[in-house]
Amino acid sequence: MTQILTKEKIMLQAKPKDKQEAIRLAGELLVKAGHVTAEYVAKMQEREELATTYIGSGVAIPHGTNESKQEIKSTGISVVQVPDGVDFGEGNTAYLLFGIAAVGDEHLEVLSEIAIICSEEENVKQAAQAKTADEILALFEKGL
Repeated sequence: MTQILTKEKIMLQAKPKDKQEAIRLAGELLVKAGHVTAEYVAKMQEREELATTYIGSGVAIPHGTNESKQEIKSTGISVVQVPDGVDFGEGNTAYLLFGIAAVGDEHLEVLSEIAIICSEEENVKQAAQAKTADEILALFEKGL
């Protein structure tokens, strides 16, 4: 799990103007790390239009559509921390976005790891207020 989330894929103190920009930030971290093509970011935004990726407790997990599988080169996770929150509609505010791209069925494993960590509200709060990428990495390592 540690290789699929690295310091380079964690953005702290992001101030996106809306959820589409927040999703773009999460996607661009995955592109920069070589996990996905630039086209995948558009598919992440398309996916959000179909149904929200907000899962509760201040967390959203943007990811591509089923048709975007060929845009994924390797499994990876990005984290975008939004201390002031970003509106995900229907009164939901996300403070943490986990951008995910997964090869084959690995997305199930990735989602369950994120769900385990985010099921502890204390973990979400800590990650949302983390001052360094290392603090967020430590939460993931502890949770696994």
